[in-house]
Order: sequence, then structure tokens, then C-alpha cells
Amino acid sequence: MVATPSSDQAEVILVGCGCPLRGMGWYHAVQMLGGECPSAKLCHIVEPWFLGPGASGPGGPEFAQFKEKTAAEHGVQFWTSLADVPAVAEGVKRLALISGRTVDNPRLLGEAIAAGCSVIYLEKPGAPTVAELKAMKQQAADAGVSICMGYNKNVCKYVRKAREFAAATDGSHVTFVSNNTYEPTAASLGECFERNAEGMLKNMAIHELALLASFYDVTVDNIDSVSVDKEFSSMQTLKGPSGKDFTDFDKAKFTIATKTGKAVSVQADRCGGDVSYAKVSDIGGNELFRHSMPDEEDKANVSVLEAKYPGAMPYFFSQDPDYTTVKERVAKHCVTGEEAKDIATIDIAIAALEVGEYLTPLMKEELSSAGAKTITPAVTAATAATLQQ
Repeated sequence: MVATPSSDQAEVILVGCGCPLRGMGWYHAVQMLGGECPSAKLCHIVEPWFLGPGASGPGGPEFAQFKEKTAAEHGVQFWTSLADVPAVAEGVKRLALISGRTVDNPRLLGEAIAAGCSVIYLEKPGAPTVAELKAMKQQAADAGVSICMGYNKNVCKYVRKAREFAAATDGSHVTFVSNNTYEPTAASLGECFERNAEGMLKNMAIHELALLASFYDVTVDNIDSVSVDKEFSSMQTLKGPSGKDFTDFDKAKFTIATKTGKAVSVQADRCGGDVSYAKVSDIGGNELFRHSMPDEEDKANVSVLEAKYPGAMPYFFSQDPDYTTVKERVAKHCVTGEEAKDIATIDIAIAALEVGEYLTPLMKEELSSAGAKTITPAVTAATAATLQQ
């Protein structure tokens, strides 16, 4: 038995499965294998690490068991590279879901195009740098290939409800709050800093920056000012498992005002827990509305998934419906060509990463300074440290 898409399904190549229970690619796989994305048929998994040097290391045996079961029960074929995947059959729409290391994405995009993929789903942030993302955009455009980004918070219920409430409330202000479940210890955060060496604003909080680019016109050129909450924000230099030092934010909170008159805030905390939310406040800062992820409806689904996949990463479960929504819309876009509603484009990815690259050094200098709290684009990082809010 070999997995084959029907006429109303995209043939999906998952690139970068990762370790069962740990890798985001693995969770994408189990959702598609479970039929949760009807327009997506998982046919191929490309996993160079666990089918190569990592086979005998941590996670290797677990991946081998997953491979054996998935091949036997679903007919999925496994490969060590995209070049090994058989040519796309005539009339089949092929989709690559790339969920590997960010640094590999520019190369993998080219390989996916060569493998006959007409749509490519890239996990955030898409590439390590803005320059690479722009080159990838051009490469895809030259090949007539569409790129969709896995910014699942663009379709989250809590984001939609907060935006709807704010739109109906004059003078309101939205804050997007992103939390994670790392232990507040040097060992836990040091490992996090090294594994996500691109930094919080280009990794954990990049989802929020994509929201700002998608719905609040936030681009580097349109930023009027950035106000940093120095009481909340925290930056540390910690040793990672390699013994090298890494400097990053464990907490960050800031407000961006745009030249077009919009303002929005972001709060991110590596050790804040497993609930993220959006809140709407009035002009005096009094909270008027809050919606969380997961909400009460979602928590019932989380309990089911915890029992089904014990030991898996907690954030898989709280964001489960959104992962499904993004994949289904992208797969349907691949099959029919219709617009993938609210799915972030490569242009949104570029704008978000540009903002992340812009904010990171300015905020690091800001948190190293004694009194500055507001940064404006017209002011250099060196002189920003002399300003007072």
C-alpha cells in the first residue's frame, strides 16, 4: 500500500518530522494521518536526521517505531532528502510542508520547487534573515510557486474575538500576550536561548509580530515609536548546553505606535505558563475584555489529546484546532487555487522578521540603559539610551 491523494486532495511532503511527541513536524503528521485536514493527504516524509546520523541517538528509536507503524498503516513513504521523492504524477497537486530547522529553509525551498511542489508551507519565521526571505520570495515567484506561512495565531479564536471587541469599542487598545512553559532557571532558559539562538523576537514572539504586520499595518517603515515596559521586560546572558553564552529576553513587553495612527502592544514571557491571550483595555489601561487560548471549549479537547499523546509538548494541544485550520486552508489553496483566508503570506513573514530584526538590538540597548523607555526610528540605538519617556 502506497499513500495516494484523491482528486480533491493535495499530495503532501512533510519535510522535517522530528522526534515523536516533541517535533512540530510530527504533530503535523499525526493530524493529517488522523484525517483532520481533509484536503491534505500525507504521502511522503523527508527526515534526514533520524534516517541518518540521528538514528541511534536520542529520539532515534522512537522515530523508527513511528516510521514502521506509519508506513504499514498509512502507506507513507520515508526519504532522507527531497531529491529522493519520486516525481509528481500528472494532474497531482503537490504541497511541501517544511518544518525543519529555520537555517535550512532557503535550501529546502529550492529543493521543494525542484520536486514539483506548487505550494510551499513554511513554518515561522521562514528563514534566518530578511535578505534570505526576500530571495526565497523571488525564487518562488520565478517558479510560479505559492508560499504560505505557518503563523497559526492569524486564525486563532482568541485573536479574532479580541479584534472584534476592539473594533466595536472606541478608544480601545489591544495587547497580545504570549506565554511559554520553560522553568525560570538558568539551565532551562540557557537551553532555550541556545536552541532558539535567533532570539525571542525572531522566534517565540514572531507570531505576534506577524499579527501586527497582518492586522495593524506594522512595518519598519510605518513605526512611529516603540515604548518598552522596562518593569516587565528582562534580558539575561546565560550559558547554553554547549557552554557558550547567549543573551536574550526571557520576558519582553512593548507598545508600537504607527505613523498611520494605530497602536498595539505585545507581551511575551518564556516562563509565563501554557495560556496565551489577547486583552482589550480602555484609554486608562483598564481591562475591558480578555479571551484566552485555550478557552473552556478548547480545554475539553486538550484533555482528550493529553490522554491520546501522553508526554507530548503541551502547546501542541492548546493550539491544535489552529494547526488544523492553517493546514486545511493551505492544502485547499493548493488543490483549488482559492485564496487561503487569513493565512500569512511571504510578505507578512518579511515584514514580521524585519520588525524583529529592527526591535532586537534597540530593545537590548534599551534594557541595558538606565532610563530610556521610548525608541523612535529617527533616533539611533546609541542616542536612544539618553531619551526619557
